[in-house]
Amino acid sequence: MPEEPETLRSSQFVDEVQLNVRGGDGGAGAVAFRREAHVPQGGPDGGDGGAGGNVWIQADHNTASLLAFRDHPHRKAESGRHGGGKKLKGASGDDLLLQVPVGTTVKDRDARLLADLVQPGDRFLAARGGQGGRGNAHFLSNRRRAPTFAEQGEYGEERWLRLELKLLADAALVGFPNAGKSTLIAAVSAAKPKIANYPFTTLEPNLGVVRFDDHELILADIPGLIEGAAEGRGLGHTFLRHVERARVLVMLLDLAPMDERTPDEQERILLEELRRYRPELLERPRLTVGSKADVATQPFDGLRVSAVTHAGLERFLGELATLVERARVVQPPHEAYVVHRPTEEGFTVTRDDDGTWVVLGRSAERVVAMSDLTNPDAIDYVQERFRSMGVERALARAGARDGDNVRVGNVELEYQEGLR
Repeated sequence: MPEEPETLRSSQFVDEVQLNVRGGDGGAGAVAFRREAHVPQGGPDGGDGGAGGNVWIQADHNTASLLAFRDHPHRKAESGRHGGGKKLKGASGDDLLLQVPVGTTVKDRDARLLADLVQPGDRFLAARGGQGGRGNAHFLSNRRRAPTFAEQGEYGEERWLRLELKLLADAALVGFPNAGKSTLIAAVSAAKPKIANYPFTTLEPNLGVVRFDDHELILADIPGLIEGAAEGRGLGHTFLRHVERARVLVMLLDLAPMDERTPDEQERILLEELRRYRPELLERPRLTVGSKADVATQPFDGLRVSAVTHAGLERFLGELATLVERARVVQPPHEAYVVHRPTEEGFTVTRDDDGTWVVLGRSAERVVAMSDLTNPDAIDYVQERFRSMGVERALARAGARDGDNVRVGNVELEYQEGLR
């Protein structure tokens, strides 16, 4: 019989959550001047602010559920510290690392897949931290000998994400409610699912490690399917999602069903639900097993097991281990899928319905977002930057006229031979 291995089951299993992530804000640059007895008119020496921390999502084999995010969905990285005099740079904020189970997918609010973390250590940059502002020492020039402004820190990126867990198992038990899946997985592994004699006992997937002879495999107990599950009836897609990555499907047919449904009928319905949900599931290797052999009321010519008396379990595990080993050879290991967002460069000019010109692009938006527009020197600097970047020229080519409103990020300016 199999050894008693560890259980991977969580006492409170959560496999789908909404998550709000925000990178840390950048620290502000400092406005400071040298103040020394022998230097009566010291130059600017304001230091830079520190960068805000990033938020990372990382797959961890010791994490079994998304429970930690259910009641605490808002997560923010540490902000950077402000700069100081004597060119003192503020400390950068620490990154925030969020551990999720292996097999977690990350989607945006439009359900677009951003990452599929299938190996321990796979990580995804969920929210960038803001850039630290530069101190006034950076703005010294022949024309500007005593700059009275510094950059503000950039706000960290913020967005909502959807995390979904799809269990990574070598084999998944598929059957009707009360077919004996939980009892079977408890008999062959150290998993301890709740077991009772009524439908829908299992309301969460259970994952157990099974060791048999020289084989080791992960077996998943998927909550019972019902007719219409592929269309979302009952808990439908919530459970079917966990079947997607199993290398082998174990069709567990109840030989003592409460509704007297025959094994052939059970198998037909189960396969139809799998086909309707994801047709390629029918191409997976399958092992068909009759459960509850000790109290069987239905005839069945295939492999019969009893989790209570352990009859047939060794043969079941031997055949299952063989199928899993073959599937591992044929099926390549799961690979991580992570969307790497390139750093945005450049800008575009468009026009709103109300006639306002809109400058889009992180580089341009960052100029105004990090500038103190209450300071005349800072406004002059913004004009200089926009001229050097070609923003003023692009607006003129697009048809901007004196007095037109120009919006950059959350700031509205007036176009008049430059941005004023």
